[in-house]
Amino acid sequence: MKRILVPTDFSNHAEYALKVAAQIAKKNDGEIFLIHMLELPTTGADALSRSHEMPELMLFKNIAVNKLDELMHSDYLAEVQVTKIIQFELAFDGIVKSAETHNADLIVMGSHGANGFQEMFIGSNTEKVVRNADIPVLVIKREEPNFNADKFVFASDFSDEAKKPFEKAFSFAKEFGSKLHLVNINTPNNFKSTIVAEETMEQFLEGVDTTDITTHIYNDVNVEKGILHFSKSIDADIIGMSTHGRKGLAHFFNGSISEDLVNHAKRPVITFKI
Repeated sequence: MKRILVPTDFSNHAEYALKVAAQIAKKNDGEIFLIHMLELPTTGADALSRSHEMPELMLFKNIAVNKLDELMHSDYLAEVQVTKIIQFELAFDGIVKSAETHNADLIVMGSHGANGFQEMFIGSNTEKVVRNADIPVLVIKREEPNFNADKFVFASDFSDEAKKPFEKAFSFAKEFGSKLHLVNINTPNNFKSTIVAEETMEQFLEGVDTTDITTHIYNDVNVEKGILHFSKSIDADIIGMSTHGRKGLAHFFNGSISEDLVNHAKRPVITFKI
């Protein structure tokens, strides 16, 4: 993962993500694309074409340029190639488009999470990027001075559609030298006997080098709590999940476990699009 996109709003959580991205870039001889989004007014279809006529926008742009320059001179970015980007666009939409434009293979974002009313009706830009990005999204929730992925939990239902994101997670684990802990969360509403669960995982892993892989079955009241509790029980460094990228009413009614984890987990979470 050599081309890393890092969105920033200049908050502490965004800088936590940038510091982690710097560590990853140094280990992998990678580069960082540091992007700040200036959201345009939504009134008028020609807002972008008239942006040069909006003094307040140009003022905000100049402020952003100065802040980006300050960030780029941070000690932790020494010896890392960093390209600064400022775009006039809706934040989450611009981040996803910029990742495609710059051929990024990883997005690293900070998040303080969301709860209750805000989580249901507003959500976070991080959650929206997780839902829409085609490349892996690594979400950082706190300062990680020595980021590593030694103990990597990947939760799955081990269905056929989970094979593609698993391949991405497996590749990530190889690149970071991770011990991969595959976990099947058993819940009262979707219970499998141990024998059935073990057989499902064995079939899923046919043909895969399992040298650095262990499998686990963990019982809990729901999948999200099961992942969080299991990760805590082994002191995991990072949690991985696949995401369906549900939108509209389907997302509202079905939700997304990966997005819930992004909001609620304290550990880093990385998502892989199905």
